[in-house]
Amino acid sequence: MQQHSKSYRFTPAAAVSVVVANMIGTGVFTSLGFQLLDIESASIVIFLWVLGGILALCGALCYAELGAALPRSGGEYNYLSRIYHPSLGFVSGWVSMTIGFAAPTALAAMTAGRYLQAAVPEVPSMLTAVGMVLLATLFHVRSRRGSARFQQIFTVLKVVLIVGFVVAIAWVVPEPVSNQWAVDLSLLGTGGFAVALIFVNYAYTGWNAATYIAGEVADPKRTLPWILLAGTAFVTVIYVLLHFAFLLSTPAEAMVGQIEIGYIVAGHVFGAEGGRIISVVLAVLLLSTVSAMVLAGPRALQMIGQDIEPLKFLAKENTDGIPVVAVATQSALTIGLVLTSSFDAILVFSGSVLALNTLLAVLGVIVLRYREPELVRPFRVPAYPWPVLIFATITVWTLFYLVFERPTEMVFAVAVIASGWLFYWLSHARVRSQNSDQNEDPHGT
Repeated sequence: MQQHSKSYRFTPAAAVSVVVANMIGTGVFTSLGFQLLDIESASIVIFLWVLGGILALCGALCYAELGAALPRSGGEYNYLSRIYHPSLGFVSGWVSMTIGFAAPTALAAMTAGRYLQAAVPEVPSMLTAVGMVLLATLFHVRSRRGSARFQQIFTVLKVVLIVGFVVAIAWVVPEPVSNQWAVDLSLLGTGGFAVALIFVNYAYTGWNAATYIAGEVADPKRTLPWILLAGTAFVTVIYVLLHFAFLLSTPAEAMVGQIEIGYIVAGHVFGAEGGRIISVVLAVLLLSTVSAMVLAGPRALQMIGQDIEPLKFLAKENTDGIPVVAVATQSALTIGLVLTSSFDAILVFSGSVLALNTLLAVLGVIVLRYREPELVRPFRVPAYPWPVLIFATITVWTLFYLVFERPTEMVFAVAVIASGWLFYWLSHARVRSQNSDQNEDPHGT
């Protein structure tokens, strides 16, 4: 008889599949159209994707050190609480709880809905999105073993079909289309470049996914760094190759401002029927992304529930140790975003908040080395502090430009952060009040 227990640990292969599946999803199949609005040079677009990969690798190196030294599930919630202050960790967890995973999951589901509707107009995109979230939720509230198996199967399928898509484009296209490949250095450092980089960085979001299940990974102090680095490096190569395929096969003007980039490219290369087939395939493959986020995100909510009394319901587990209430909560928030928000607004809004979250964690490598020099670090950032400084400098620069380029989204981002601080202050004020009452009347008379 198969035994289900909390002793089961995700293997390194399963954890890498979580990283890859979290990363390869919405952004890579949608953001090119938004980038081309301001960046007309194909070579600069490719540079954006290379730069995004470098930033993700720098971030992964930093998280590898933090994850190996502080191997508890929860991601930034765990790191910021330990490095800075529990309040900052809580706000980070609040971000994860409200939009950190719910927003990317909603975007992945919405993208799947758009792709399927492009191929089969009779199927409502919103219905597909909601159905995909519910399906992934059902798979991830039963057992860790089944959850890991489901994730690995869909991730391998996704990667194989994406590589096949790139090879097929290279085989079918007789010669590259005449997009603008001249290097226009004047585009670097502009507001449009900064906004485009946010779209790229969003597409790379997920390189830190394994840290959210660190406490459930086999031997995390040894394996977590290589899980993060292997997953991130692999996805970087896939992204750059995929965008070369897009830009060498399809005129830029056909993709400007469009969301269903995969469908447009497939239709241009393989014809209308081929475009519909590829669109359905991509919609199905996005289930892997939705699934990975439904798997990883609730672990942050679970850690918050363990530490914050008013949210202790989030820590409730089933017999296999799965945080079922946290999974259901995140899925409900995701469905709420699907039903009420626009794609572009969610992307920029959530991307900016998540960038700030990861920025504080990456800077935490320096802070933790200063505050706890004797802490055992099974993995150390190579070429320290350069990966930290590169990641922090470009992220700060991007956020600075976003304040001027997309002020509405930044206001909403600040509002989410402020609401987290308010909840933390009110919950701790309540606890202090209860403790004071107990001290004044220990017998409760």
